[in-house]
Amino acid sequence: MKYSNATNYALHTMVHLMLQPGGSSVGVQELAEMQHLSPTYLSKVLTKLTKAGLIESTPGAKGGYKISRTKHEISFLDVIHAIEGETSIFDCSIHHHGCLIENVMRQAEENMKKELASKLLIHIAEEAKSKQK
Repeated sequence: MKYSNATNYALHTMVHLMLQPGGSSVGVQELAEMQHLSPTYLSKVLTKLTKAGLIESTPGAKGGYKISRTKHEISFLDVIHAIEGETSIFDCSIHHHGCLIENVMRQAEENMKKELASKLLIHIAEEAKSKQK
């Protein structure tokens, strides 16, 4: 299984925003340059994060993006759902009801979701900050 590049960029963007002092805003240009992306592409990712309520944007010359929720509430799964949606990875609908394979795959997916929900981005941000010193 593989997540899209947009999820990768979203996770890195969220960690970068968490590292900002006092919850200050960061412009799309800076965020894009940090990841060697076009601002246009990253704007699409940022729009999804904004719609999910994970970040907020402030318009204007001194505007930008910042975390909109408590940093200790944002999990990996929150960001993944914002970008990828919440649909199941495996679909056995082409077969009859009671697909035994689907039962196994759904249980594995639930276990993965629980793990990702338990991992907070702030822990990665704090680790990155300690390595910068």
